[in-house]
Amino acid sequence: MVTRDRVAGAFIVLFALYVLWENRVLPLGTLHKPGPGYMPLLLASILGVAGALVMLIGGGSRSFASLDWREWKHAAAILLGCVFTALALERLGYRLTMLCLVAFLLAVIERRKILEVVALALALSFGTYYVFCTLLQVPLPLGPGGF
Repeated sequence: MVTRDRVAGAFIVLFALYVLWENRVLPLGTLHKPGPGYMPLLLASILGVAGALVMLIGGGSRSFASLDWREWKHAAAILLGCVFTALALERLGYRLTMLCLVAFLLAVIERRKILEVVALALALSFGTYYVFCTLLQVPLPLGPGGF
């Protein structure tokens, strides 16, 4: 029987196989000196195993044909936010892009009050920038004027 979990697991396995296929051109390196292809290979392998387990164990979920698409507007809004983030990250920088994304998701998807949206968006965008860029020394894209 084709269940929701089995379909989801199959998509996860297919995505993992795609990542493994694309990763073939990157050097793996060694265990002590890993190359740029090491981590994608490891993560895609773990993801593929997890997807296969979901496919094997997922027989107890509802039938895929019974899936109701009432939440398609939310899914479309989240996808739109992801596309915006991918296109804007280098142009606007991390802080402004995350500020816009979090504000959009909280205001449109969650329908939070404006004060709550502003406070959470500012805290998350600047807080995560501080943690990653300052504390962990991860270079993140800067926006116009070095912001």
